Amino acid sequence: MNSRNWVRLFVSTLILGATVGMVTGLIVESDLYKGITDFLVLAIWFFGVSCIFSLISQMGFFAYLTVHRFGLGIFRSVKLWNAVQVVLIAFVLFDLVYLRYASFAEKGDSVGPYFIPSLLLLGIGLLIAYLKQKETNREAFIPALFFMIVVTTIEWFPVLKANDFKWVTIMFTVLIVSNAWQLMLLHRLNAKKEKTA
Repeated sequence: MNSRNWVRLFVSTLILGATVGMVTGLIVESDLYKGITDFLVLAIWFFGVSCIFSLISQMGFFAYLTVHRFGLGIFRSVKLWNAVQVVLIAFVLFDLVYLRYASFAEKGDSVGPYFIPSLLLLGIGLLIAYLKQKETNREAFIPALFFMIVVTTIEWFPVLKANDFKWVTIMFTVLIVSNAWQLMLLHRLNAKKEKTA
């Protein structure tokens, strides 16, 4: 990827993630503003905080591109590396339910609600991975699913640990939109580069 495309990916992801986070923040924290001044101050604040979440997403994306290359080099087989990624996906989805339930559930609480983040993440991950595969090739499905589930969970971890529903929602929205955007834009930018080369 050339520097022009990298800048386009960076800026578009930053603005998209920050805007989505700002809108989500204003919705889930609607009780914090009473007038237009409060609304504008909060909008600017949520935009700024969501920029940080979007930057975390971008760091995770480039880290995964590096890890993916290392994985292919270490296992020397796409099938074997994909199998390892599937195991890690299952492990992360299980831990997202089990560890949160073990850490935050009160005595007598049902485990049911703790499945919601995992199922939501899995559903979105499967959809994005399917779209990525459809636009590129079959081999892209597992890496895309791994990125959307495992990397998003790692990026999301600091807020998950705090267990504040509103911030879990805000950060999840920013991360999932930013990660999906980067994943779906990368091959388009590369294809555009090849056409102009």
